Amino acid sequence: MKKAKNSIMSIILTVIITFNLFSQTPQDEKQNSFAFVFCTDIHVQPERNAVQGFTQAIDTINKLQPAFVITGGDLIMDALGQTYGRADSLYNLYQEVTKKIQMPVHNTMGNHEIYGIYTKSGADPYHPEFGEKMFEKRLGKSYYSFDYDGWKFMILNSIEDTKKSEYIGLIDDKQIDWIKEELAKTDPKTPIVISTHIPFITIFNQKYYGSTLASDSALVVVNSKEVLDLFKGFNLKLVLQGHLHTVEDIFVDGIHFITGGAVSAAWWTGPNMGFEEGFMFITVKGDGFDWKYVDYGWQVE
Repeated sequence: MKKAKNSIMSIILTVIITFNLFSQTPQDEKQNSFAFVFCTDIHVQPERNAVQGFTQAIDTINKLQPAFVITGGDLIMDALGQTYGRADSLYNLYQEVTKKIQMPVHNTMGNHEIYGIYTKSGADPYHPEFGEKMFEKRLGKSYYSFDYDGWKFMILNSIEDTKKSEYIGLIDDKQIDWIKEELAKTDPKTPIVISTHIPFITIFNQKYYGSTLASDSALVVVNSKEVLDLFKGFNLKLVLQGHLHTVEDIFVDGIHFITGGAVSAAWWTGPNMGFEEGFMFITVKGDGFDWKYVDYGWQVE
């Protein structure tokens, strides 16, 4: 009788385990596996065959079929020192070309999206699209968050107008408060990704110009430590960065700081410091991820 009971229990356990394997595993894999693209420093313009190049990048992205695309800033060649007409035409061009992207696009603002803060632009500071307002009117909020498949994505505005015909990298007080509010309603276990145009951490100067050189306030976010300290106790996995047109992967305290190269490489004139035109393809699996830099094959004509 005892052996019969043990046999019955073994059969029941086998059925339960088999049912769990077939009913849960495919669903879990589906929920915890996706891919997205981070493409930064596009610098779209009518010159230098940039539209053709960007279109080729988009064709490659569409073939990869990521869940969504995050753009890392410097979407247009320049609005900082341009007339309104030129800046307007570049934004219109960017919006027209990105219609070809077959999946949702989440834009990050770069320094080149800010209209008229350079004196040479001749822009009126009271113009309704002056400064960051041009980006916000055309492309939406300059900082925001969204969730996807258990991951949280926070798009930040890392550009600050100094009112002296220049910009610096800074996360302003309003965003600091917003980040605190976002984290207050976020499960500490939730994997978090940040997108910032200007890097939080970089070894750019040390790598290319000298090991003792400091990074100036236009190259990095000056209060990045203050911002990163807000994420202590949370599951910040990845900080995606642009601005430098090079590729870096700096791993510190469990966080990857990845500088994503440039769709335009050297502003559509060829490779920049050996890095070809390209974008990041990031594959998420459970609580981790893998990345690769995709050279989409553009050749300067």
